[in-house]
Amino acid sequence: MAKGYGDPSRYVREVLVEEEWLGHDYTREIIERSGLAPQVLPSGELPEIEGVYPENLGRGKQVLVLGGNRGRFFKPCPGTREYRCCDYQVLNIGSGCPMDCVYCILQAYLNTPWMRFYVNIDQLFAELDTALAPADTWYRIGTGEFTDSLALDRLTGLSTRLVPYMARQRRAVLELKTKSVVIDNLRELDHGGRTVVAWSLNAPSIMAGEEIRTATLEERLDAAVRCAEWGYPLAFHFDPIVIHPGWEEGYRFTIRTLFERVPAERIVWISLGALRYLPALKTIATGRFPASRFFFHEFVTGLDNKARYFREERVGLYRVLAQEIEARKHPDTCVYFCMENDTVWRQVFGFAPGERGGLPSMLDEAMRVKM
Repeated sequence: MAKGYGDPSRYVREVLVEEEWLGHDYTREIIERSGLAPQVLPSGELPEIEGVYPENLGRGKQVLVLGGNRGRFFKPCPGTREYRCCDYQVLNIGSGCPMDCVYCILQAYLNTPWMRFYVNIDQLFAELDTALAPADTWYRIGTGEFTDSLALDRLTGLSTRLVPYMARQRRAVLELKTKSVVIDNLRELDHGGRTVVAWSLNAPSIMAGEEIRTATLEERLDAAVRCAEWGYPLAFHFDPIVIHPGWEEGYRFTIRTLFERVPAERIVWISLGALRYLPALKTIATGRFPASRFFFHEFVTGLDNKARYFREERVGLYRVLAQEIEARKHPDTCVYFCMENDTVWRQVFGFAPGERGGLPSMLDEAMRVKM
């Protein structure tokens, strides 16, 4: 594979700052690292990106807006009751991403082309203090629902604050999920084994053709090896698994390469999730990326109103990947499905999560073993 776009933050060409946050210390810190002259965004005004959404999304990915989060930072992942959820907690640090994956759900979920990062992190940590105070709670927390966890970290430096904070927590762990290799800030941090660094992986042709401005497989695995050397637990996510010509060979290659490179004992969990999407995404993505063909497969509407492969096809996909992973993984690594039902669990793994204490308990136990 050719060299990828391991630090997608270098794609940022403009920094806009909401007027009321221009003098904020953290804002000034980010601007200085960017090396760009900021533009002031008057209170209540939105950035002007030439064109209409989603046609202007490519241009918008070059624009970073710094401002305040007027809502909650910390909330449960919006899973659906029809499928097994892992009780993930979302820490919302911003929205949008400089990378441009054809299948990205944010294209249909958001309606603004620019990227946004929240600088009022005092409120973020105050919410965490409150949520993590009770002695009877245990949280797995991720920052990667509305943005990539590390893609902008060269500019924001959020990891240098968040990782040491999590190291002091006794009943919570943080997962930083990325398709980049922006990990330099992680090297010297006191993480206490409570931050999991995770990468999304896919078949080589999907990574090369459908994940624009992302790191290559080799670059992601190189970064994972470095993080393992720094003592971080690791995780990997095969999501979305996409049916495409040569898919079986492609996913087998990625899994075998993963375990040839990365120490299996450092991997806490691996998730599997077949392609699923909001109906609006097909129109948006095929309009922006007319050369992509995987949306023209046959799909069925799932119980969550997302388009999904037929269950028999999903089971076939999962069995191929699960067989390769199970043959190589460490016994303590938890392999699980993201948003699947008990029938699929039993057909692939021979059990349903409820028979082993529930999916959240399975993941929590896998983490405790590594700590």
